[in-house]
Amino acid sequence: MPQISLETLPKTASELRALPGFGFQDPYAVAAYAVAALCRFSASREDAIEMLNLLKGPKPLTPYEIQFIRDRFMDGKDYVPRSYFAGATPENDYTPDLPYTVTVEENPYSRANAGYLVLHLPSGGADHPRQIELRQKESTGEWFVWSFESILMGIRAPKSADPWA
Repeated sequence: MPQISLETLPKTASELRALPGFGFQDPYAVAAYAVAALCRFSASREDAIEMLNLLKGPKPLTPYEIQFIRDRFMDGKDYVPRSYFAGATPENDYTPDLPYTVTVEENPYSRANAGYLVLHLPSGGADHPRQIELRQKESTGEWFVWSFESILMGIRAPKSADPWA
């Protein structure tokens, strides 16, 4: 299980590009970068969208995808992307350990379709890993985010927001 660690979370596409080792050759890193970009959405939609468009390569976010992200962040649910970092659990209000580390998993079906890769990201707030799909650009071998909606699905509420805790 590859683990991708980031010392800091990027706030802009320029900061994302400046991360040590940034590129599109490592699909596991691209998945981790997508989590980092989504963490920025509640503070700056514009920055998050710019980072996600960078990670999506030749297929930028559609209006539907932007609305989908916006809907998932309603009611203060900005903790969902943080739940993919090591140490982030409902008990600690999804406060991740440092450095920010994302575990990325493959299964026997991850490469079932040529040119596509379905990766699985464990979340501290979900019972099963969530999927992110990447597509490879044939001419360059680079990997780009193709589908990410699953990683924004609901998870257990943080303890501070749980009236039954």
